[in-house]
Amino acid sequence: MTVKRNDWHNALVVGGTFLGVLVVVALAARFIPGLRDWGIRPRTAWGLVGVLFSPLLHANLAHLMANAIPCFVLLVLLFSDRHYRPSASLAMIWALAGLGTWLIGRGGAVHIGASSLIYGMVAYLVAAGWLRRSWRAAGVALLVLALYGGLVYGVLPRRGPVSWEGHLCGAIAGVLAARWREHRMR
Repeated sequence: MTVKRNDWHNALVVGGTFLGVLVVVALAARFIPGLRDWGIRPRTAWGLVGVLFSPLLHANLAHLMANAIPCFVLLVLLFSDRHYRPSASLAMIWALAGLGTWLIGRGGAVHIGASSLIYGMVAYLVAAGWLRRSWRAAGVALLVLALYGGLVYGVLPRRGPVSWEGHLCGAIAGVLAARWREHRMR
């Protein structure tokens, strides 16, 4: 099945809109003290709010830039094919990655950034390439592996400010979303 031109246009709009939201939130964080505190605070009631907001919050411009381009590329790939059920799949990745991070994340830390979505979309597109058994999905999976295959190391435990827990939970969420999509399509 071919992808329609309109699908690519819509995918570019979704990716561009998400980038715009990231920039607006980053600008707002410069003027609103404590906005970054709306990230995931593991195993606290307030931390559950972070499940919704943490992918939109970034520590600084370098953190934002490190996430913005991969998010754009992966969102365009995800939303370019309706068979991926992109809106539902992204919502599932967002929620499961956030809840997983809330459950296993390091206490005392505030987990922020869109990298959990990046890991989720990478895992989703690769798993969907395997599960869908279509040439297009397999091609997208190979492209994603070529571009972002090195991310595999980001799910390994380490010290420091990087939320490997968010990366791991995002990757697991991506695989679960791909399996859910495949099950729903049968």
